[in-house]
Amino acid sequence: GVPISSLREITLLLRLRHPNIVELKEVVVGNHLESIFLVMGYCEQDLASLLENMPTPFSEAQVKCIVLQVLRGLQYLHQNFIIHRDLKVSNLLMTDKGCVKTADFGLARAYGIPVKPMTPKVVTLWYRAPELLLGTTTQTTSIDMWAMGCVLAELLAHKPLLPGTSEIHQVDLIVQLLGTPSENIWPGFSRLPLVSQYSLRKQPYNNLKHRFPWLSEAGLRLLNLLFMYDPKKRATAGDCLESSYFKGKPL
Repeated sequence: GVPISSLREITLLLRLRHPNIVELKEVVVGNHLESIFLVMGYCEQDLASLLENMPTPFSEAQVKCIVLQVLRGLQYLHQNFIIHRDLKVSNLLMTDKGCVKTADFGLARAYGIPVKPMTPKVVTLWYRAPELLLGTTTQTTSIDMWAMGCVLAELLAHKPLLPGTSEIHQVDLIVQLLGTPSENIWPGFSRLPLVSQYSLRKQPYNNLKHRFPWLSEAGLRLLNLLFMYDPKKRATAGDCLESSYFKGKPL
């Protein structure tokens, strides 16, 4: 037997063909039926180990170049009704020519309309959107876009943005950074299954500007759009690709 998660991953990857998505060339079987190998396109490194080992961090121009490539891959996934559900720097690979590819589709799911319930225990904690932490049962492409915001912020700051140690701590870090969510800014917030389990601190301010004082207005606007509490208002990959941040200096 092959685990259902592996079958899902294989089926998805065989369908996907995009320069910014890791390529599954074929599935081969070794001497025994249980030795099954996925033959993938080769990428020399992943961004997480690169970030750890680089003598100087990526420049802002390089960050833009990386993020644009991830966004193009995400736009392609979302147009094909696939949510990645585990976007983080260690799942972004880079070839020696500087091509960035999104990898690890073990948690990815195809979705339809209407959206069916899925397990909320997805996305590595530091990149997990608030609606997942608060127990939403429906997932849309906006959970990838929240994770994209965390990746962009991490590349800009050279360290993870919201390194929570538990789900409660994670929610608290989000509130400290973005302010306390409410029905006004996030309709349906008070009806989320786990809201009653958290006592959220009263934090009236959004502190993104304090965290990134040197970032341009366009850059802050892009981060704020990716970090909208209301998933319906969160920027899509297409919106981000049009952002003036990528058209301003440094190019």
